[in-house]
Amino acid sequence: MFEFLRKTPTVVGLDISSTAVKLLELSQDKGQYRVESYGVEVIPENAIVEKNIADIDAVGGAIKRVRQKSKTKVKEVGVAVAGSSVITKTLELAASLSEAQIEEQLLDDADKYIPYPLDEVAMDFQIRRDDDPKGELVEVLLAACRRENIESREEALELGGFKPEVIDIEAHCVQRAMQLVDASDSDEHGEDEVVAIVDIGATMTTLSVLTGTDLPYTREQMFGGRQLTEEIQKRYNLSFAEAGVAKKTGDLPEDYESEVLMPFKESLVQQVMRSLQFFYSSSRFNDVDRIVLAGGVASTPGLTSLISSRIGTPCQVANPFQGMTISERVNESALISDGPALMIACGLAMRGLNL
Repeated sequence: MFEFLRKTPTVVGLDISSTAVKLLELSQDKGQYRVESYGVEVIPENAIVEKNIADIDAVGGAIKRVRQKSKTKVKEVGVAVAGSSVITKTLELAASLSEAQIEEQLLDDADKYIPYPLDEVAMDFQIRRDDDPKGELVEVLLAACRRENIESREEALELGGFKPEVIDIEAHCVQRAMQLVDASDSDEHGEDEVVAIVDIGATMTTLSVLTGTDLPYTREQMFGGRQLTEEIQKRYNLSFAEAGVAKKTGDLPEDYESEVLMPFKESLVQQVMRSLQFFYSSSRFNDVDRIVLAGGVASTPGLTSLISSRIGTPCQVANPFQGMTISERVNESALISDGPALMIACGLAMRGLNL
């Protein structure tokens, strides 16, 4: 019943997004991270629908190809589910309870917090804080996910030749990877800093706000790089695949930047502003100290400066690999280029390592 969130042995991080599977293997020696393996493999269209696996065979095939391409020898793997697929509840329980007693109490009370039959969910818990001045209470995070979301990932991983070891939550992976982004940043960041991480994928944009507490605020909305690809396809009479290639290479007519790219960036800024307004309206905060862009769209030229000027907040692109050593078998330039899109895989790969 209790299956995820726990600390585990070293695992390969595998991010299953709507368009690709991204693999990352990290090691650590004397506090220094090293990238041992890395790979990206495209997933057939419509194999993932709204972050749920619709075609297990297609996703399993992509996982097998990326495992072979990366040449990793690690069989144990960790994947993540979207925050919208997970129910979380923070509880205060007696500090005198053992871990077994906490499990028993959570099972007894689970139907108070989870609106599904318990045989349809996977659950886990994690003791988050034990700073009660009187030492009488501990803060416990309860997390539950529909078992069908877990099982489809497990099946795809096994088809790909991996042993599923970890199921994590995407926003928690990004939060963990931010330790590396901040460690490589020359500016000092205080513990009370409020950071908005905007992960812009192909079909979905996820806002995760770190507020100095253990749990990030998250909000997902259907908007991503696919809109730009479709506009290129429509305007220049290309196939979807041709439009995707042209977007990456920049091999497009002169009016592309002014007529297609700039309107897309303006729409993206509006999406970010709207998500931040939702955060402000549901919290005690009315501002963030900085914005960090992640995901495949993050490196779009001019996007950080546009967001900074429109919102009035410093903006940067996430780079979790700065300062890491990199194995000779890893394509370093491709790794750095894909860096902003590897935050979830990176957070998964950090599981089990001494942080």
